[in-house]
Parts: sequence; C-alpha cells; structure tokens
Amino acid sequence: MSAKTITARVLTAEAFAPFGDVIEPDGSPDKIINQGMCGRFHDLACLDFGSGRAGISLFDAKARTLPHTVDMVERHPEGSQAFMPVDGVPMLVVVAEDEAGRPVNLKAFASQPGQSINLHRGTWHGVLAPLGQPGRFVVVDRIGDGDNLEEFWFPAPFVVDAIEG
Repeated sequence: MSAKTITARVLTAEAFAPFGDVIEPDGSPDKIINQGMCGRFHDLACLDFGSGRAGISLFDAKARTLPHTVDMVERHPEGSQAFMPVDGVPMLVVVAEDEAGRPVNLKAFASQPGQSINLHRGTWHGVLAPLGQPGRFVVVDRIGDGDNLEEFWFPAPFVVDAIEG
C-alpha cells in the first residue's frame, strides 16, 4: 500500500480544540503577581487523570523533517499529556479522531514560537516531533500504576508533506 499524504496546518486553538488545548498567552495576563513583576496567564489547560497523579518529566527529542512519516499513533486512556518546548523549538503535532477504538481522519499541525499543547485524555496522537532541530520538552502527564498506553500501527503509513502557508 502506498502512503497517504496530509498537509500540516498552523496550530490554532480553534482548530486543535477537539484534540486538546493550545497553551499560549493570549492578550493581557489574568493577574499581575510578584510585586508587579510577573504576569500570570491562568489555567491554560485542562489536566485530566483517571487515577495516579500529575508528573513533570523532561523529554530530549531528536529533530524531525518534512516529509515526516506517520506509521503509528498512540493514546493515553488514563490521562492528558502536555508538551511544552524548553528551547522554543516548533513541533509537528499529529492527531486523529476516534471511531470505535481506531484512529481516523488524521490531522497535522505545526506549532509556532511560544505555543505548547495539552492533549486530551484518550486522544490519538503521533510521536513527539520537533521540527528542524532537536528539542527539550517539559511534559506533564499521568504517573501511576496500570497500562496507560495504546498504540495503533497503520497498514499503510501517512506522510506529512508540507505546512500550509
């Protein structure tokens, strides 16, 4: 089977909403704290864990380039998962809708400087893919007992060939 191509769109909160949250400052801070020296953009993502607790990890990911092959997606049924680039490296975010336990209708997004994401609990997604250069990412996700990973391997891969715009 030949690969199916998809084109990544620029990441926006509206387009990404069915899959998760875009974490980025928007407008003025909600609060000014620390004697007026810090603006707080409050509660930008909905963390959701079925059991266990929230943990903070640091991922060190190798660079990816376009075209980017997507032969597998995964999901985490017990918790949301947030990715925040430490180095400001953009990332390619591949997500899919769920249909009877299988990923369908893949979509790809390219993050912009200052953007992070939080994937909703149970959202099918591709692997961490920093674009153009390696990247370190703070990851907030579920820490706990039990299996929190499902993988789906496609019979024919998808290829993200370009970014719109």
